[in-house]
Amino acid sequence: MNLITTPEPRSLDLFDSASSSSYLLSHSSASASASVAAAPPAMESRPPPPPLISELLVLLLLVPGGHCFYLPGVAPQDFEKGDPLMVKVNKLTSIKTQLPYTYYSLPYCRPDSIVDSAENLGEVLRGDRIENSPFVFKMREPQMCNIVCKITLDGKMTKAFKEKIDDEYRVNMILDNLPLVVPIQRLDQQAPPLYQLGYHAGVKGQYTGMKDGKYFMHNHLTFTVKYHKDEQTDSARIVGFEVKPFSVKHEYEGEWSDKKTRLTSCDPHAKRTVTSSNNPQEVEEKQEIIFTYDVEFQESDVKWASRWDTYLLMSDDQIHWFSIVNSLMIVLFLSGMVAMIMLRTLYRDISRYNELETQEEAQEETGWKLVHGDVFRPPIHSDLLCVYAGTGVQCFGMIVVMMMFAVLGFLSPSNRGSLMTAMLFLWVFMGLFAGYASARLYKMFKGTEWRKIAVRTAFLFPGSVATLFFILNALIWGQKSSGAVPFGTMFALAFLWFGISVPLVFVGSYVGFKKRVIEDPVKTNKIPRQIPEQAWYMNPIFSILIGGILPFGAVFIELFFILSSIWLHQFYYIFGFLFIVFIILVVTCAEITVVLCYFQLCSEDYLWWWRSYLTSGSSALYLFLYATFYFFTKLEITKPVSGILYFGYMFIASYAFFVLTGTIGFYACFWFTRLIYSSVKID
Repeated sequence: MNLITTPEPRSLDLFDSASSSSYLLSHSSASASASVAAAPPAMESRPPPPPLISELLVLLLLVPGGHCFYLPGVAPQDFEKGDPLMVKVNKLTSIKTQLPYTYYSLPYCRPDSIVDSAENLGEVLRGDRIENSPFVFKMREPQMCNIVCKITLDGKMTKAFKEKIDDEYRVNMILDNLPLVVPIQRLDQQAPPLYQLGYHAGVKGQYTGMKDGKYFMHNHLTFTVKYHKDEQTDSARIVGFEVKPFSVKHEYEGEWSDKKTRLTSCDPHAKRTVTSSNNPQEVEEKQEIIFTYDVEFQESDVKWASRWDTYLLMSDDQIHWFSIVNSLMIVLFLSGMVAMIMLRTLYRDISRYNELETQEEAQEETGWKLVHGDVFRPPIHSDLLCVYAGTGVQCFGMIVVMMMFAVLGFLSPSNRGSLMTAMLFLWVFMGLFAGYASARLYKMFKGTEWRKIAVRTAFLFPGSVATLFFILNALIWGQKSSGAVPFGTMFALAFLWFGISVPLVFVGSYVGFKKRVIEDPVKTNKIPRQIPEQAWYMNPIFSILIGGILPFGAVFIELFFILSSIWLHQFYYIFGFLFIVFIILVVTCAEITVVLCYFQLCSEDYLWWWRSYLTSGSSALYLFLYATFYFFTKLEITKPVSGILYFGYMFIASYAFFVLTGTIGFYACFWFTRLIYSSVKID
């Protein structure tokens, strides 16, 4: 008997979930369910809602074309027995190459005509290409050994299949908006199974007793469609879509007559089904390959509103709580430092300064008052600081609004591409606040040409990111991957930038520049004060690098799961945890910058503008270093193009993180200096 030996999939743990043998779907507890419905199924009873809620529900029901309003995701679809179920195919994905391809880039069986489903902007940017398939099911009508088609491999087909099997490509399908998954039983038989997203196109192994490696194709699929039946009607809703792939060298009697051919290896009349890959189908030139599938239906107690829980449920949410507790310890430490400075040191300093002590006595205590005549002197390259501060406000506004929508469930994984689409549109519309913030600072620095600062705000950061993105996209184009952004989408992105974002930046800059100028709490001397020689630990480079460690330390555990969701094609839907971590990040950036800024002013060094931005912004350097560590320890990327894509996209992410955290630190220090210098009497 011939057998194939393949490696067993490994389970997820904190530092090994990046194994290439499994795409494990991760999620927090069921409280963060992706598909919590705002209206329950008709079969469930509940008390009548209050009058105000009743009025709102009536308004929602009057919306044209909608029978019910569900939050989040799409409305459920009821299927009667015998109704056709349309299976759609999505991209082929691999964690070894990070280059998606369309399903029909491999010579799989095709329907009479291929029809593309309409994708949103986020889906196109993710490389999703959703198309119809030759697989046709009928609701609650099992099928056995259905023949899809027969192909004969030529040299080109053989090479294509072998390359995809070598790179561990997975085939993704969709039924009723649910992705296809492969169940994997845990070692603990009582525990629920793990789920892998999509099935391997094939495996590489060898026959028992032989050393030569062979390529085997998964040409028989056993689908399981789980449904939840309505107790009052005969209709049902789909709540699960699973598959078990097999490699089978099919044989048949007589002449080939398409789908009417009677197979000897899989015969529904003789109740002979495929249950193993003991006689596998090799991938070799001139081999005949017959594609077949079974469909079975299982009734499930899972309701439609909770059907994504199985996909997204994770058992290691304790790790996220550990991450939050770890981050809170950092915040408490920094809060204690800030409280000590604000309540003890500053209170004592301000009290004594206001008692009109002599300058010599004050200098013995602290030196931050001595630089009052220079602390608000405009920095070098003040225009650039205004641009980066405005861009940071744009990033901050985008993330805050996006987090709120995500926590409420609007950006559910059931809405593919919604997260990226929301990010793009929010970024575009937040250009209004970017222009406003940069123009306000620019006017405070005695600037007069607000149009110049508006142009730089509108083009500096987006332009640099767009240039790098275009280069990376050209590399993807060269690989003929579906991840390459098509020309039409490029035009849409250009329109969002030039047609909406740029005008909004100009509007914001105009409004900001017309506002009353921000007055300094103290006057600035005409002649700059000489900065005394600083201690080694107050060296700008040293203090900046030290300042970025704590903000990064507050988020690095959650960063592991974010990178796994991006590069290991896992679901990330723990936005509740992420929102808490984001708040901790904001507080940490603000507090570490205020502490180091205070020490800097006490050393009579008044050049705090850029240093406050770079102190918290340096956490982006640690983010990029961690991404490099993750690349070499958790990923199995071997192709140079894939490596360039990884580091290119992580550089863009680190650059955005620098702008975000730098702006948080800058505005915290800006508020702090204005607060302390407005609290003392200056002669």
